[in-house]
Amino acid sequence: MPRLHCPGPLVPGQLLDLPATAARHVQVLRLQPGAALTLFDGSGGEWSATVEKMGRTDVRVQVGAHAAVEREAAREVHLALGIPANDRMDWLVEKAAELGVASLQPLTSERSVLRLQGERAERRQAHWQAIAAAACEQCGRNRVPPVHALADLASWQPAVAARHVLSFADDARPLAQLLADRAPLLLLSGPEGGLSPREEAAARAAGFQPVTLGRRVLRADTAPLAALAALTLAGPGAGDDTR
Repeated sequence: MPRLHCPGPLVPGQLLDLPATAARHVQVLRLQPGAALTLFDGSGGEWSATVEKMGRTDVRVQVGAHAAVEREAAREVHLALGIPANDRMDWLVEKAAELGVASLQPLTSERSVLRLQGERAERRQAHWQAIAAAACEQCGRNRVPPVHALADLASWQPAVAARHVLSFADDARPLAQLLADRAPLLLLSGPEGGLSPREEAAARAAGFQPVTLGRRVLRADTAPLAALAALTLAGPGAGDDTR
């Protein structure tokens, strides 16, 4: 059954014109009046729905009953990322949403190749947020992780208390040592070339504890996903739905 993200709030019994992206999806699938859908607004749970009208550009549905179904990771993991070049960030956002990331904070740092400002940065943020929503449609999540506005690492103020930074420093702890805990955490990962020594020192001064994935050098779009998968899929209660 098709699953569609439809920013709400959704109310059982309401007649609703689907937003443009969702309507195009229904039209591509060539669904007809009476076809069943699942809708979610990103705030939790999902709704059954039925197609009522198919227009040339619009689709009207009737919202049905709400089901308090959640498929969130057992652990809340936030990622802060030095944005990689080209389209690698698109792939990273998609896979992070599938793996259960709680939020994504794109960052510009000293070694960043891609630099965005003003309207271009706003458009890219909206693009990444749409990718996260589409990933949730596919994987079954009913809460869409926010992709925050692009920030500069030097002035960024993180909100999560438990902070870790991916590092090759000699005193970095193996990431595996974090798996037994279920407390929310923030993981900082650099762009191509990693964080500069000055940036890593500043992160440590701000309370970030160094952790490592091992001696292999992973790409900027691989390392945070490997860490996220370990934290959300291998920890206590991983794979259990949260209600």
